[in-house]
Amino acid sequence: MSKDRTTVEDRLAAEGGTPVRTAPLPGTSDISGRRIDEQEIAAVTAVLRSGRLNSTVGTETRAFEADFGALYGVDHVVASSSGTSALHLAVAAVDPSPGDEIILTGLSDAGSMLPILAQNAVPVFADLDPATGLLDVASVAEKITDRTKAVLVVHLFGAAAPVEELRSLCDEKGILLIEDCAQAYLTTTPSGRLVGTVGHLGCFSLQQSKHITAGDGGLTITNDPDLGRRARLFMDKAWPRDTDERTHLFLGLNYRMTELQAAVARVQLTKLQGVVDDRRRNANRFAETVNSLPGLSTVPTEGTSWWLFPIFLDPATAGGTAEEYAQLMRAEGIGAGPGYIVQPLYLNPVLTQARTYGDSGFPIADRASEYAPGLCPVTEDLISGGKMMVLQWNENYTEADVDDHIAVLTKVHRHLAGRG
Repeated sequence: MSKDRTTVEDRLAAEGGTPVRTAPLPGTSDISGRRIDEQEIAAVTAVLRSGRLNSTVGTETRAFEADFGALYGVDHVVASSSGTSALHLAVAAVDPSPGDEIILTGLSDAGSMLPILAQNAVPVFADLDPATGLLDVASVAEKITDRTKAVLVVHLFGAAAPVEELRSLCDEKGILLIEDCAQAYLTTTPSGRLVGTVGHLGCFSLQQSKHITAGDGGLTITNDPDLGRRARLFMDKAWPRDTDERTHLFLGLNYRMTELQAAVARVQLTKLQGVVDDRRRNANRFAETVNSLPGLSTVPTEGTSWWLFPIFLDPATAGGTAEEYAQLMRAEGIGAGPGYIVQPLYLNPVLTQARTYGDSGFPIADRASEYAPGLCPVTEDLISGGKMMVLQWNENYTEADVDDHIAVLTKVHRHLAGRG
C-alpha cells in the first residue's frame, strides 16, 4: 500500500528507508489496468455462436471499420491483424520501388521500421527534438533526397509530433506522409486536429498495452480513395472481393483481422474517450509536478493522450541521470526506466549486419555501414545519455496512485538535486 503523505520517510528506500509504495500499480498486462468486462465477453460469444469467425463472411470487422471511420471522420478504414501490419499496409499503399527511401525516427518500436524493409525500401533516420523525443522537422528536411518516397512520423508516448509542419514539407517536396499513431489515440495537434488525419495515411494498434486492445490488431486510415483501396487489397492478398473476381492484382499478404478481434475492438472503442480522459486528467496533474522541479520536464500536456509518461532531464540541474532517477524511483515502488528502448532502431543487427533476404542484404547491403553510432546524436543522447526516463501510465490509476508518483519523484529529486 501507499503511505500517508504526512508520514513518508525522507530517507531513500535504496539507502534503507521505507518505500513510499509497496502495492503494485495497475498495469496493462492484466485486468488491473484494462477495461474489459461482460460487454466484450458477450460480443465474442455472439461471434462464436454465429460460427462466422472470418471477416470475409462475418460483419463485425466491417462494422468496426465503419465505427472508427465515423469517430475519426475519414472515408477509408482498413482493419488488419496487428499494428505492424497496419503500418505495412500504409507502406505498401505508398508503393515504393526497390531502393526508395522512407524517413523515420530511431526512437520507436521496430514495427515502425520493419514494414519499410519488407517492401524493399531503405529506412533513413532523422534526428529528434531533445525536449520531446519527436521528429525534428529540420532534420527530416536535411534527409530528403530524390529517392525519398515518404516520411513515417511516430506520435511517441501519446504526444503529437509536428505533423502539420511535416505535411507542409512533404507537400512541398511531393512525397507522402504516414502517421504512426499506435500510442496516440485521440491525440490532437496544437490546432486541434486528430493525429492520423493530417498525413496521407494514419496507422493504429490494438496490441495488449495500447489505449484500447483486442490483444493484437491494427487500423489504417485515409481520405485518399486510391491509397485506401491499395491498402485494403494488400491486406487481403490483393484479391478484389468488391468485384467478385478470384484474382490477385499485385503482391499482397493475408493480414485480415478476425471477427473475434473486431468484436472485442468494437466494444473497446466505445470506452476509448473515457480511457483517454482519465489518462489525461491524472497525467496532467503529475505533469505540473514534473515541470516544477528544476532540471525536469515532459511533453506538452495539451492534446496528449499519455500512453507512457516521459520525463526529460538536464542531469547537471536535476542532480542525476535518468538511470539514477529510475533506479531510486523503482526502489520507492514506482516503475521507471531510462531511454525507452535499449538502442536506436538503426543499431539493430537487421540493419547493421543487413540481415534481410538470405545473404543478399537487399536493399541495404551497400548502406549498412551508415547505420552506426553517431548517426542521430540527439536520439542517442535520449536513449543512453541519461536524458530521458519513461514511466508507465494507466487509465485505472487512482488519485492516490498519482499522489505516490508525485511523492516519489519529489523525494528522489530532493535528494539528487540537493546533494551538490
